[in-house]
Amino acid sequence: MDSLMQEPTLYTIKGMCILDYDGNRILAKYYDKNIFPTVKEQKAYEKNLFSKTHRADAEIIMLDGLTCVYKSNVDLFFYVMGSTHENELILLSVLNCLYDTITMILKKNFEKRAVLENLDIVMLAFDEICDGGIILDADPASVMKRVDLRNDDIPIGEQTVAQVLQSAKEQLKWSLLK
Repeated sequence: MDSLMQEPTLYTIKGMCILDYDGNRILAKYYDKNIFPTVKEQKAYEKNLFSKTHRADAEIIMLDGLTCVYKSNVDLFFYVMGSTHENELILLSVLNCLYDTITMILKKNFEKRAVLENLDIVMLAFDEICDGGIILDADPASVMKRVDLRNDDIPIGEQTVAQVLQSAKEQLKWSLLK
C-alpha cells in the first residue's frame, strides 16, 4: 500500500503548449527534463497528442504516461500536461487560467495571428502561471494584471521587469522623436 502512495510535491505541471490547427507548435514549455529531454521528442509528442485530440470532444486524455487536459478555439489548441497521478481538476484550473488570460490579452481576437503578434505577453503569462512546474497562479485577472505591459500608472516598485523595460523603451522612443 505504501508503494502506491506518492510523496506530495509542488511540481504538478509537466508542460504547457499552444498548437495551431495543423498541430505545429506556437509556444511550448516543458518543465520536467526527464520526460522529454530534446526538442525532437517534444515535437513528436505534440504531433501524437494533436492527432489524438484535434477531432475529439473530450477535454482530457492519458497519453505516454501523462495526463493532458486541453481546449481548442478557432485555430488554436491549448494543452496542460501533468503526471498520471495528478488531480485533473488542478490541471484544468491551470488550463482555464491560461485560456482566459490569453483571451483577455487578445481582447476576444482569438486566432493564431493575434497570438503571434502578442507572443511576448503570452510568454510572460506562461511564466506568471507556472514556474518550473510549480503553479504560481490560477486566477486570470491577477495574471493579467501582472502581464499587462500597457499600464503606465503602476509605481516602479510594483512593476515587473518586462513592464519596466517597456516603459523605458517608450520613454527612449519619445525622447528620440522630440
